Amino acid sequence: MVDNELREYVEGEILPRYDLHDAAHRRDHVDMVISESLRLARIYGLDVNMAYAIAAYHDTGLVEGRESHHVASKRIMLADKSLERWFSCDDIATMADAVEDHRASAKEPPRTIYGRIVAEADRVIEPRTILRRTIQYTLANFPELGYEEGYERMVEHLEEKYNYGGYLKLWFPESENSKRLEQLRQIIADGALLRGMYDVIYTEEISKNESK
Repeated sequence: MVDNELREYVEGEILPRYDLHDAAHRRDHVDMVISESLRLARIYGLDVNMAYAIAAYHDTGLVEGRESHHVASKRIMLADKSLERWFSCDDIATMADAVEDHRASAKEPPRTIYGRIVAEADRVIEPRTILRRTIQYTLANFPELGYEEGYERMVEHLEEKYNYGGYLKLWFPESENSKRLEQLRQIIADGALLRGMYDVIYTEEISKNESK
């Protein structure tokens, strides 16, 4: 079980920061990463408090922009002296490295198993969710793109990251990601299916934005 005082601190001081992020990286996302990180940590007999904190801080750096958010997230974790109530300096250094290593486009593999866990958890692959998060990110960060340009950007992103030869790396056979990744690749290969799913999700997201 995660330490109660640590959980109270994170839920009160850290997780609310995600409410200010784009729709693809808000509270539901960090909750998902925390849940999967804890599951994998238990399978491998690791420190669940460390896995919990790493997952909670992994995207806090998005307040400084997406390009180097992993570096900013590490800096935010290292600057948080409250963590010394639960962790040693060595533990905090390990966790900060894991936070920095979570980014999917990183050229080097994570330095520790904790880094691999948060990297894997951050990639929980459910095809419809992946498409929705990509559309949400495009609408939030590239509002000048129209319907067709948004579709082209989504296809480019899916090909670059998730298709065969893409930069996404998976680390644990116990994860459901391998099976779900193959499902996503089948959708990418079926242009008509992919376009149909885009139409539905894009319309839903535009409607939600217009109703705000």
